Amino acid sequence: MQDTDPTTASRIGDRSNDRIAQLTDWLRLQEASGVGPFTAKLLFDAFGSPAAIFAAGHEALAAHVSPGVARALCAPPPPSIPPLLDAALAWAAQPGQDVLALGDPGYPQALAAIPDPPLLLYIKGQARLLGQRALAIVGSRNATVQGKANASSFARCLSQDGVCIVSGLALGIDAAAHEGALDGAGSTIAVVGTGPDVIYPTRNRGLWARIARSGCIVSEYPPGTAPSASNFPKRNRIISGLSAGVLVVEAAARSGSLITAHVAIDQNRDVFAMPGSIHAPLAKGCHKLIREGARLVDSIDDLRDVLALAPRPPAPAGSLPTETTCLGLLAHLGHEPVDIDTLLLRSGSTVGALSLELLALEMAGLLERLPGGKVQRVVA
Repeated sequence: MQDTDPTTASRIGDRSNDRIAQLTDWLRLQEASGVGPFTAKLLFDAFGSPAAIFAAGHEALAAHVSPGVARALCAPPPPSIPPLLDAALAWAAQPGQDVLALGDPGYPQALAAIPDPPLLLYIKGQARLLGQRALAIVGSRNATVQGKANASSFARCLSQDGVCIVSGLALGIDAAAHEGALDGAGSTIAVVGTGPDVIYPTRNRGLWARIARSGCIVSEYPPGTAPSASNFPKRNRIISGLSAGVLVVEAAARSGSLITAHVAIDQNRDVFAMPGSIHAPLAKGCHKLIREGARLVDSIDDLRDVLALAPRPPAPAGSLPTETTCLGLLAHLGHEPVDIDTLLLRSGSTVGALSLELLALEMAGLLERLPGGKVQRVVA
């Protein structure tokens, strides 16, 4: 085992030499040439620990992996290990932070069961959330106002029932889901494609800080890892792996959110999708998933069975808003995108009066302006 920097060693408190040796072995396995998460899991299942893997010898290893990978596992530790070890120990020495290895008691069981779990998880925040009942909510970065409202509303409602909401801290649907989930006891887990200390995108700085304080930030990448395009698709397996299912709120026909959904299917997770207008580009991906077998979701009750949630009591009569309690223009808007000329015909209004009403609805968050001069009602 390589020596750890004495300054770092003084910060790790009661972390034993055994723990340092185990972490060194995990890092060595992670850094071994030709060994990815899938191969590492295969070896871990066969030998029981990284230490046993490295002690097995070439012949025993070659029964499970190629001769080249077996040779790489028998080679001395690479020079990258000491700085990675120091970084991991320094990270775990700080309050509210930890490094969990596959096989550790605190490592989430659902994630450990997937074919290619991360060998190490860098944690910031409430680690207890990793063992909580969870649902992933994902969708477009360029989400509509309605899509973000749906994601936030569903996340808030589920979190209030104790369900932890998992997402990827991207703009759009991810951020809305995290925001809504922070309003409930279930809180939220953000799985990032950078180091756990790197805030990306920077526009989510405030949200990142709230999640670090009240939720949990998770990464398989060591502290300081900068954004890289190849890392973000890889983290999708963690988002779905931590969850009982994945809800796609909005997605274009070739959205990255569909990758998460298909990974979830491979992991034997439930996949849900919200339908939308046949004219909406961000509904195309959800409709594709529904045609492929995803469960259509248009109310929170569609998720209660899979999450084993008790049904909510019906709202008291007269407590829900109706068309008669809303501005009259909402009835003319309907629930599909509509152009101004059509609205003028439906409402019998003048251009000036209609413009004022649309502005009032937009300022109240009840209306969204779409490309092509169309508008659409937003349902809270």
